[in-house]
Formats: sequence, structure tokens, C-alpha cells
Amino acid sequence: MIPAAPKGFRSWTTHLGLADEGRDDFSMVVSDRPCTASVVFTKSLFAGACVTLSRSSVDRTCPRGVVILAKNANVATGTQGLRNANEIRSAVARSAEIDPDALIMASTGVIGVQYPMTTIRGGLTGLGEGFPLDAHAVASAIMTTDTRAKVSVRAVGASTIVGIAKGVGMIEPDMATMLSFVFTDAEISQDDLDRTFRDIVERTYNSVSIDTDTSTSDTAAIFANGAAGPVSHADFVVALEEVCTDLVKMIASDGEGATKLIVTTITGASSERQARLVGKTIINSPLVKTMIHGEDPNWGRVLMAIGKCSDETDIEPDKISVAFADTVVFPSSSLDEETSKANMEAVRVHLAAPTVEINVNLGIGTERWRVYGCDLTDGYIRINADYTT
Repeated sequence: MIPAAPKGFRSWTTHLGLADEGRDDFSMVVSDRPCTASVVFTKSLFAGACVTLSRSSVDRTCPRGVVILAKNANVATGTQGLRNANEIRSAVARSAEIDPDALIMASTGVIGVQYPMTTIRGGLTGLGEGFPLDAHAVASAIMTTDTRAKVSVRAVGASTIVGIAKGVGMIEPDMATMLSFVFTDAEISQDDLDRTFRDIVERTYNSVSIDTDTSTSDTAAIFANGAAGPVSHADFVVALEEVCTDLVKMIASDGEGATKLIVTTITGASSERQARLVGKTIINSPLVKTMIHGEDPNWGRVLMAIGKCSDETDIEPDKISVAFADTVVFPSSSLDEETSKANMEAVRVHLAAPTVEINVNLGIGTERWRVYGCDLTDGYIRINADYTT
């Protein structure tokens, strides 16, 4: 049985008044001991005050915890927003009895609104010593338009890896997802952890897209406090990638208004870059998304999306094959009429499933990439049309 949480981490959650639903909107997780860590931030030119503050701290020290506020991004709030973030982080650091620089800070929600500091100051009094890490409580407290908490756990030897995430919209990461934090009591060196995490970020968080929009607040981090001792590095890598892949699938399937998870696998590419480009182009196509939502086996829209990659001059249409799960739809010229009709019906049935698989072989190389996304529905439009009202 996998332990509920890695050893040596404490968590706090509370309601500060940012969310009007009466639910917790503040959370903090801190290790009782120093950690090795890896943190990746958004590349957005409009990065929020919390990202700015955290970047500066990571340059000075290795963090051992995170503070997260939901429902207010603290973005485009100027020097006052930065002062407010610094004040909040300093206050919670005093409660945790650690240096403020040992905490990274994250915040997501509405852009351009200052924190309600009077309310927040009152809510932060008497946080206490915290409790053993409750990943589900923290994952619930960081949600904005998410419909469910996102948590994944794996065991590696005597250690545990637990990951949490939030994010269902404004997701076309240029680093990670909107917010994702991983905690483990495995002992792993700083260099090994950083190299491993950044590599896995590329294959997971950087390979998910909901709507092509990059958040101003994206942050992904892992903290390893070594309380459970050393583990097999190979086993750790496998388990960590499984945790991050779980979270990515949860994010994509919970995309704003989404009804289906789309998994697109590109093989036979001349480079990983090319495979990722083609996969993202397919997953981001509004026509592909709506075709899948409508369960319409109009597979020509996948060819259209591939055709948009016009700078990839080594891609040759005659070498490409396209399948939905195991059903090949292109090339179709060699199929008789009866087989073509049977294949179309098989695709229609597959499109009715909660997970839709699109498999494309470019037929020009040996590289592959997998990307994750969701369908496009009228629910997405309504959620974002009414976001602040």
C-alpha cells in the first residue's frame, strides 16, 4: 500500500476571502528539513509578481516549500503587487519558522486585481504548525475553474512521490502547466533532480494544450527532502514521469468545458521537434477539436492540420498514415468500399469514448512525441466569456 504522503512535509489550507464560494483558497506545503528542488516558470512577458519574487529567491537558495493563492493572479499589479506578495510570503514564513527565500510563491486567477490585503492579513493570523501533508486538501485549495482536484501518488522503494496540479484553461505551456507541485521523501542529488525534472517537464507539461494560451503564472516544482533515504534513480525517473503524466491527463480531460481527452501520438518524424510541432498543430486545431466533440469521423481535418506545418519541407503526404486508435483512415485509396464504411463506423464508435487517440506516422524518420489535449465545446466559451462576471 502506498503511504498517504511523503515523510517530513507539513501543509496548511485556509480561506482568505479570495474565493467567494467559502472554500479554501490558500495553501502552503513546507518540508521540515532542507530539500533539493527544481523549479520551472512561465516564459510569459507578463509574468506575475509571485513568479518574479520566486525567481529571485530560487537564484539565491534552494527552496523547501511553496505558498499558493487561488482566484487572484496578482499579475499586472505593479510594485504594489510585488510588495503584497512579499508581505504575504514573509508572514507565512514566520508561521513555518523558515527563511522567506526558502518559499516559492504561486497565484492564479483574475489578472489586474490587487490582493485584498486587509482580509488576507486577518486570515493569515494563527496558521499554527500545520499538519502532515494532505495532498487532496492542497489540490482542492489551488483550484480556480477546475471541476476536480488533481493528485497522483507513486511509491519508489521506501519513498513516496505525490504530485498535485491545477489548470483547465489558458494552457499552452512554454515551460510547465498552470501550477504543479511534486513532493517526495526520496534522497536525490540536486543535479540529478533538476536534470530529471526538466526532462520530464518537456515530455509531459510542455506536451499538453487546452486552448493555445500561455498563462502568466505557470509554475512547476519538485521538492525532495531525503527523509526516506536513497532510491534507485532509474525507478525514481519512471515513477516521477508516471505522476506527471497522470496530472497532465487530468488537466487535459478537465479542460474548461471539455468532454473528451485527446491523445495524439506522432511517430516516424525526422526529429523530436518536428513530432511535437505536428502533434501540437493537430491538438490545437479548432476544427479537429470540434470534430471530436461532435463525434464526426471527418478525418480530413487531421490531414488539414498536418498540412499547416508547411515549413517542414521534408514531410511528404504520400508517406503519411493516420489512424484513430487502431483504425487506419489514411491512406484510404487501397481500401474497398465495404472496408472504408466499416472503418468510418469504427472511428465513429471510438469518437464516442471519453479518450480519443489520434496516431500519425510521418514515415520519414524514427523520432516520436505524444501530446495531450481536449475537445472544444460551447462550455469553454461560456466559462471564459463570463469569467469575471
